[in-house]
Amino acid sequence: MQEKLTSLLAAIVGDARHYSLEHRLFNTLSLLNAITNAGGAFGEMGMAGTNFLALLHLVTGLLFGIFYVVSRFYNYYRPLYWPFVGLMISFLVCNSLFNAGSLGGAHYYFIVALVIAIILAESAARKVQAMVLFTLVVAAFLLVELFQPQWITPYQDIKNARFIDIFSNLLFVQLFAGLLVLVLAQNLNQERRKSDRLLLNILPFSVAEELKANERVEPQEYDQASVLFTDFVGFTNISENLTPQELIGELSTSFGQFDVIAKQHGLEKIKTIGDAYMAVGGIPKSNNTHAVDCVLTALALAEYMRDLRAQREATGLPAWQLRIGINTGPLVAGVIGTEKFAYDVWGDTVNIASRLESSGEPGRVNISADTYEIVKPFFDCEYRGLVKAKSKGEIAMYFANAIRPELSENAEGRTPNDSFKALYRRLISA
Repeated sequence: MQEKLTSLLAAIVGDARHYSLEHRLFNTLSLLNAITNAGGAFGEMGMAGTNFLALLHLVTGLLFGIFYVVSRFYNYYRPLYWPFVGLMISFLVCNSLFNAGSLGGAHYYFIVALVIAIILAESAARKVQAMVLFTLVVAAFLLVELFQPQWITPYQDIKNARFIDIFSNLLFVQLFAGLLVLVLAQNLNQERRKSDRLLLNILPFSVAEELKANERVEPQEYDQASVLFTDFVGFTNISENLTPQELIGELSTSFGQFDVIAKQHGLEKIKTIGDAYMAVGGIPKSNNTHAVDCVLTALALAEYMRDLRAQREATGLPAWQLRIGINTGPLVAGVIGTEKFAYDVWGDTVNIASRLESSGEPGRVNISADTYEIVKPFFDCEYRGLVKAKSKGEIAMYFANAIRPELSENAEGRTPNDSFKALYRRLISA
């Protein structure tokens, strides 16, 4: 139901993904004024001696409708601000003068009209100008009533007519003001949800909440977390034969699937750098399963790339292979920068994870000894020996091949069984 309502509102006043808040509000309020004024014309037609007021409501309703059409369907609304405000003021002055002045209650609408003018104003200067304009107009109207009462059309039956006018105008102003607040709240909430979604695409939830609350994020030290790096083998050679659009499309497809797999196993994606992908387990909320989660993610990534490679080779298309490296240890996580900020991690654990990836082999999951000590009850691992890594000397490395046979449900060792899950639960509670 909520989705249908959102789609309907988007069709009427503009999609929040393509229309600014100010533009959507202008569309909404011009349409609202068009409906209420045109509707008021029919209400006036039912009363004696109000032909002019009926015509006034009808004409201004049509003009507000034209504003709506031009803004909504021709994307032209900023230059319409002052004509819109001027039309509101002109309507209210005429409506008040021909409806017994302040005795009829039509002047209550000046309050709502000023609120509309302030909401639609896109600058502080314009807001001040609107406030000054409304103050002068209302003051002039009251002075006319005081010194030139003959300019105002009086009631023929002051007792009954005034009661009806005061009652209907006050009631309608309340309803209109309430509807105005609802419209504003709906649009502001929509903008907030949109900005929150964008922020959560950059930062973890807890970090985003801290940033919104404090306008900064304190760096967080973690005694232990696991870092996963991936890199495409042969990326440069294959990318030379692709157009920029094809290259971005290929990377987007692969990294999109990487995001899905990483999220399924509880990892926090940190960033992509060219054809490299980085995710971390055990942050921003610490846990004891980060190393296992990283290896499960890595095995799933390797399987996805094998399947993708087989599909592409079957159609004669070139395919990348994937190197994966994982390391476990202490690190620091936090947000850097004040503009285009990013959540990132630092420490030797990160550097070694990068070296493990570059020292790995295509299609294999290369892990450090620190990671191996945690995951060895879960996975069938193969010791590689001491492998030289750039700037790090020789590092003990292992290949994580699959879930241990006794913990898997099939011969390939890809799917955990109840024994694996029980062991995993014990790790969580450790």
